[in-house]
Amino acid sequence: MNRAKTIAQLRDTLAEVLDKEIPELTEETRLFEDLALDSTSVIEMLMVMEDTMGLEIDPEELEPEVFATVGSITDYVLATAAAGKAS
Repeated sequence: MNRAKTIAQLRDTLAEVLDKEIPELTEETRLFEDLALDSTSVIEMLMVMEDTMGLEIDPEELEPEVFATVGSITDYVLATAAAGKAS
């Protein structure tokens, strides 16, 4: 899984969760401030990521910093995949 593909998948996931088109997503895009994610949409996003990206996400491992920006969640996804927690 490469970084560009991961960001594209995150854009699709966020569009589904937020039920709106997200034309541009950069690594600096802030999930809460720029995209208006809230705690409920974060949970939904994680569930969709597990389904579409084949990840096994352990909520105990998640720190708030993971959800700061698209770049930080991308780092988390790539690290999780590299650790063998992807199917």
